[in-house]
Amino acid sequence: MSRVALFLNGQTPSLIPDLEQFEQIFCTDGAFLYLKALNITPDVVSGDFDSISSNEIPKEIEVVYTPDQNYTDFEKALILIENRNFNEVYVYGSSGMEHDHFLGNLSSGLKFKERLTIVFFDDFSYYFFTDKSIVLDGYKGRTISLYPFPVTKGIKTKGLKYPLESEDLDMTKRIGIRNQAVEDKVEIRYKEGELLLFIKLETP
Repeated sequence: MSRVALFLNGQTPSLIPDLEQFEQIFCTDGAFLYLKALNITPDVVSGDFDSISSNEIPKEIEVVYTPDQNYTDFEKALILIENRNFNEVYVYGSSGMEHDHFLGNLSSGLKFKERLTIVFFDDFSYYFFTDKSIVLDGYKGRTISLYPFPVTKGIKTKGLKYPLESEDLDMTKRIGIRNQAVEDKVEIRYKEGELLLFIKLETP
């Protein structure tokens, strides 16, 4: 897979990944300021440039102006990444600060679920909309949360402390947060809906 990093204008991540694993680094206009402070030079900066002026971006960095207010800067960045034939996106700075942005980012991520592999990272966990069947290896002892978005039906799990057996989750009735892997291999399957999976990062 062709993998890129995408930095958004949320809370500045304190955990910076190994950027050598990515083919390119993208960021939205507001995120450029904290990347600059961290001495990280992106390949592409996109957005409507309501946070900063495009004149603040060094000439060696590609600037893509995306003024359409019908879409968020995150969604427009995903369109740009997809059009350039990348298919795996690691997203940083998507949470924290203004929570309406965080929920909007999740909604945008769901729109692209079938078109891009999108994994969100913050300082505590990584999370993604899972396929209807997934197997996780080497996760014993990790906290794993299953969050319906908004309803997930027919969930079966294996390897979790609190297993589900053809059960439903509903964000207004019952959710599945703070479960724990008790085996190295965890299997999760469901029949209908969408499921957001949060996996707590390992502490050093």
